[in-house]
Amino acid sequence: MQLKIMPRRKRLSAGRTPLILFLCQIISALDVPLDPKLLEDLVQPPTITQQSPKDYIIDPRENIVIQCEAKGKPPPSFSWTRNGTHFDIDKDPLVTMKPGSGTLTINIMSEGKAETYEGVYQCTARNERGAAISNNIVVRPSRSPLWTKEKLEPITLRNGQSLILPCRPPLGLPPPIIFWMDNSFQRLPQSERVSQGLNGDLYFSNVLPEDTREDYICYARFNHTQTIQQKQPISVKVISAKSNRERPPTFLTPEGNASHKEELRGNVLSLECIAEGLPTPVIYWIKEDGTLPINRTFYRNFKKTLQIIQVSEADSGNYQCIAKNPLGAIHHTISVTVKAAPYWIMAPQNLVLSPGEDGRLMCGANGNPKPKISWLSNGVPVEIAPDDPSRKIDGDTIIFSNVQERSSAVYQCNASNEYGYLLANAFVNVLAEPPRILTSANTLYQVIADRPALLDCAFFGSPLPTIEWFKGAKGSALREDIYVLHENGTLEIPVAQKDSTGTYTCVARNKLGMAKNEVHLEIKDATRIIKQPEYAVMQRGGTVSFECKVKHDHTLIPTITWLKDNGELPNDGRFTVDKDHLVVADVRDDDGGTYTCVANTTLDNVSASAVLSVVAPTPTPAPIYDVPNPPFDLELTDQLDKSVQLSWTPGNDNNSPITKFIIEYEDAMHEAGLWHHQTEVSGMQTTAQLKLSPYVNYSFRVMAVNSLGRSLPSEASEQYLTKAAEPDTNPTAVEGLGSEPDNLVITWKPLNGFESNGPGLQYKVSWRQKDGDDEWTSVVVANVSKYIVSGTPTFVPYLIKVQALNDVGFAPEPAVVMGHSGEDLPMVAPGNVHVNVVNSTLAEVHWDPVPLKSIRGHLQGYRIYYWKAQSSSKRNRRHLEKKILTFQGSKTHGMLPGLEPFSHYTLNVRVVNGKGEGPASPDRVFNTPEGVPSAPSSLKIVNPTLDSLTLEWDPPSRPNGILTEYTLKYQPINSTHELGPLVDLKIPANKTRWTLKNLNFSTRYKFYFYAQTAAGSGSQITEEAVTTVDEAGIPPPDVGAGKAMASRQVDIATQGWFIGLMCAVALLILILLIVCFIRRNKGGKYPVKEKEDAHADPEIQPMKEDDGTFGEYSDAEDHKPLKKGSRTPSDRTVKKEDSDDSLVDYGEGVNGQFNEDGSFIGQYSGKKEKEPAEGNESSEAPSPVNAMNSFV
Repeated sequence: MQLKIMPRRKRLSAGRTPLILFLCQIISALDVPLDPKLLEDLVQPPTITQQSPKDYIIDPRENIVIQCEAKGKPPPSFSWTRNGTHFDIDKDPLVTMKPGSGTLTINIMSEGKAETYEGVYQCTARNERGAAISNNIVVRPSRSPLWTKEKLEPITLRNGQSLILPCRPPLGLPPPIIFWMDNSFQRLPQSERVSQGLNGDLYFSNVLPEDTREDYICYARFNHTQTIQQKQPISVKVISAKSNRERPPTFLTPEGNASHKEELRGNVLSLECIAEGLPTPVIYWIKEDGTLPINRTFYRNFKKTLQIIQVSEADSGNYQCIAKNPLGAIHHTISVTVKAAPYWIMAPQNLVLSPGEDGRLMCGANGNPKPKISWLSNGVPVEIAPDDPSRKIDGDTIIFSNVQERSSAVYQCNASNEYGYLLANAFVNVLAEPPRILTSANTLYQVIADRPALLDCAFFGSPLPTIEWFKGAKGSALREDIYVLHENGTLEIPVAQKDSTGTYTCVARNKLGMAKNEVHLEIKDATRIIKQPEYAVMQRGGTVSFECKVKHDHTLIPTITWLKDNGELPNDGRFTVDKDHLVVADVRDDDGGTYTCVANTTLDNVSASAVLSVVAPTPTPAPIYDVPNPPFDLELTDQLDKSVQLSWTPGNDNNSPITKFIIEYEDAMHEAGLWHHQTEVSGMQTTAQLKLSPYVNYSFRVMAVNSLGRSLPSEASEQYLTKAAEPDTNPTAVEGLGSEPDNLVITWKPLNGFESNGPGLQYKVSWRQKDGDDEWTSVVVANVSKYIVSGTPTFVPYLIKVQALNDVGFAPEPAVVMGHSGEDLPMVAPGNVHVNVVNSTLAEVHWDPVPLKSIRGHLQGYRIYYWKAQSSSKRNRRHLEKKILTFQGSKTHGMLPGLEPFSHYTLNVRVVNGKGEGPASPDRVFNTPEGVPSAPSSLKIVNPTLDSLTLEWDPPSRPNGILTEYTLKYQPINSTHELGPLVDLKIPANKTRWTLKNLNFSTRYKFYFYAQTAAGSGSQITEEAVTTVDEAGIPPPDVGAGKAMASRQVDIATQGWFIGLMCAVALLILILLIVCFIRRNKGGKYPVKEKEDAHADPEIQPMKEDDGTFGEYSDAEDHKPLKKGSRTPSDRTVKKEDSDDSLVDYGEGVNGQFNEDGSFIGQYSGKKEKEPAEGNESSEAPSPVNAMNSFV
């Protein structure tokens, strides 16, 4: 099927194409292009191309020119009528006609008067194919008459009274423009109190003393003749009254409570109400039966005049003006009727037909009252025109059937009513012409990538040719689903890509022949600014540089131009431009502004701007910087179905340039009160073209952003409700999962109100088995996001799709997703389960996978249950909690870590799907080998003697096998903490106590103790202990002065001499305290202190409290304060610094030390006294430390 060029951007279905092609042949008209080659042999009836206006007011001081231009082939001849009769221009020497034209020139500047040529003119252009006529041109000279002489009496009135100064200008043609001025030609000030009415009168709502003057002058300006006429001055004198009595409003104009106004469609409707009163009234306007149109309503003259532009029949109705002041209010109702002169609904179009074809001329006009349609043929009423058998008139339509060449003519449609008329010429040209292509051959088109490409194919032919486009030498016809074919033959590639490059052929065909033409298309890379100039702040006298790097197609040569504030750069040597930079030196205040880099090629241009702010070197005071003030005065224009233009006025930038504007929108229908981000635009823009979605009640607001932050939002714009449309998208997240073994649950994420695009949102849910031959099953649901299909087989794959629809139509075909019906528990247990023990804590399990069909669901993995049944050492059987390990996917083996050595385990394996677990495999048992034991539970050293120590222990808490023996290692530690030789000893496994003999006296030993199984040695436990000294207190020769043991202190304390010595020391201290107390009360000296000073030993150092060293197994009470008569354990030691144990800390006034033999040497005064031991349960004597603690 051949593709015929149709109107722009309309897609045709195959079923409708033949009907539309037929109608196009019937009603479409081909305007014959006036191509010189085509006009050489192509005839065409006349067409009026230019004429003077219907109401033609001329300047009587200039020559009269009445225009009439027409085209046609052969060129038409022209004639005129005046006042309905032939106007013989040859008989009037003042009238000439322009050669090759019908334009008349009447030379009245040399002689004659304009009034002589006043009348109604009509032009006729005629050739062999018909005659076209112009409108009736009413020629009238303009008039600017003088004011009639009149004597105006001075006006005197009291302060507060109302006043009307009449103007009553002379009637002129056209009517004059009225204004009031004084003798100095200064306009008189006007306000809510004083204003000029539509009739030119000057109205005072109330007068004030300052209104007194003698030169109130009304002027009338006649624009056509450029003259101004002046009325006689009016004198007004206002007398001050003692008291101004206030009064409610009354109307000065119009009079009464109601009036009527009639206006024509398309004109400006002006309604006026002027009131007087004191105080001055304020005027308000309302429409009683509706609202005032927002975009066409304007208030003038301080709201005293209401204007509605482009008035239409819908603006008819009652309008009410209300005048109000504090003392009251009045209103006046103006009944408005809008009439209409005829206007076109569809003007007749030229027809080019071939012999034997059919066609029709249609003339659609409307008006109020309804206009009368009449037809003329070649300027003659069709009723008296020559008869044409191919023509039939049916009201506003002329139908042509089987036209012949003699049917060619020019027809005029006249639509008229009492308010005017319309006249249109349309020719019927019967031609038989083969197709011709008028576009030059091999034209080269160059287009930027990602932009539309338009390839011309201007054509002509009769009958109207059909157009086809081809790409390449053997390409097929281009389809309209990718390309746009315009009715003028142009091929549009909406988004040209690199692969669009090539040769395109345009072919025009009709029944008389064919013509074709080739054109060539090249696609170029777009020019881009990859490094834009940036905003700069520069101090006066500094140097600033702006960078602008451009990337472009290698075949295009760009030119870089810099602009300042959208104008040329100043002609100043301080401005230098190189390849990529603009440098401004010695910056001045007037250099501040917007600098724009413009990159131009022959095909495109791009620009980028930056603002330069010039600041003082030391600004005093510093400017206050802040976020911008919010934008204001938001306005919506160019309101289309899916776009609107938003404009606004920026607020103050507060000394920081605005970098961008953020536009947000609110959907009052679906999400009232919630604002969403719409777009962002440059800070240089004050308008934005916004893309809209259907069926959304939009409001917009704008925020300005500078370097300091974001402004508050602007006031919201007016609301704009877009039309409903079918949904653009379908639901997302479509899934099909079964909740039971016999169902399929289809879920989806529903569209929100914004995405619905219209009322009545529903979802068409469709499904069918993937592997079956069933047709799609569908159901339509609303207000849900889930649908359950019952009675399905278990776990069968289904194809699913969910499509959105609303009251307007369906969304695009949705994507198909795959789901499954419900799962059931697996039917088969894994087989061939066997265990491979890796070591004492790790085992590897293997199994065979189950058949896929038996899983009856999505395989999630295999799950191993295992538990420890009993110990391999034949201990009592214990039931432990089962442990579970899950292995994802289709694995057939897995590792069991963390097992206990020397244990008996049982396990089974189950397959897992989304529904749960299948049956368990038969239990498999396995044993873990022995492992190394844990450390012994405890180790204690008891009963220390001079040459032996006894060790007691508890077996390991986790033997991890059968204990074979214990290993004990020990070594001595000397006073410098150096370790001696290590002794290794094996102890039978059934022992829990062992005594070491033949050890050294007063020696510290370190012990290492661990158990063993057949698998090896376990963790060790360590301890330290010390042997005691002999009864005489004499250490072995090799011990030295290392550490003083607690046992050593016990031996000294049992000696009688030491007990007596300690009692003497205590008594001496008591005596010294008493003497000191007596001497201090008498004010005398303290001789003991002198004696002590004389005998002080500077080498004695007191022992610190933290210098004592205690064994690791001491009782908890060892760390408590020592009580009177308490016993010191034999295994406790006290550290000694520099081989001395100081006792200074144990009592006052004691200066002494222990010798190597254990005796205590010091100076004492007073009587020795033995302190009896109290509360001792032991037969041993108390130690010196305990004795001193008891004393104190």
